[in-house]
Amino acid sequence: MCKLCWVISLVLLLAIGAMAYKFILSGTTVPASDGRQALLLEPAERDLVLAEMRAFLASLQNITQGVSEENMALVAEAARKVGTAAQQEVPGTLVGKLPLAFKKLGFDTHKQFDMLALDAEQLGDPGHSLAQLSKLMKNCVSCHAVYRIDAVMSDKH
Repeated sequence: MCKLCWVISLVLLLAIGAMAYKFILSGTTVPASDGRQALLLEPAERDLVLAEMRAFLASLQNITQGVSEENMALVAEAARKVGTAAQQEVPGTLVGKLPLAFKKLGFDTHKQFDMLALDAEQLGDPGHSLAQLSKLMKNCVSCHAVYRIDAVMSDKH
């Protein structure tokens, strides 16, 4: 009886490990024709990720404007809009489809926006904010160099 419990526990543990790998670490990607990795998302999921990227871009423009005008309140406001609070809108089902490296870049990008906002308020130094912005943009460039997003229809349709 105890041996059967151990076997069942081992099978369940392996199944949980496989699901964790699939949904937390690996995500769903395939090699794309342009040499990048294609994230395979349903159209609504793709739209959500692209909307988040457009929000990053709009914030980057406002941050750049704020730095050039030495308006640190604008820098902080624009950065905070796309900080870690913004990632709460992403459903867990979508997060599970994203590869770990993509998630790390995304989480780090949100965190860097939060730090940019905080430093803009506390330090008020446009040069420091510009250096932070330059570092942050490396995440954007590296992500776009490695990934693209392809819409796929789910089997539910």
